[in-house]
Amino acid sequence: MTNTFGFAGALHALKQGGKVCRTGWNGRGMYIELQTPTETSKMTRPYIFMKTVDEQLVPWVASQTDLLAEDWIVAE
Repeated sequence: MTNTFGFAGALHALKQGGKVCRTGWNGRGMYIELQTPTETSKMTRPYIFMKTVDEQLVPWVASQTDLLAEDWIVAE
């Protein structure tokens, strides 16, 4: 059985360089990840992006449901 955690744990994992997802998400292979800009990036602040089921990378903003969920896991 996979250990699940809340969004605080997900955020901690992101800051450590990990990828996380929710067990409640329907798409296989979806996850979120933290991007920390470098000196060559157009973005100047860290941001979270999602890898979608169709292999796209898109900006991600947490919903209230995501923030309160307890089904976050480390993505493989």
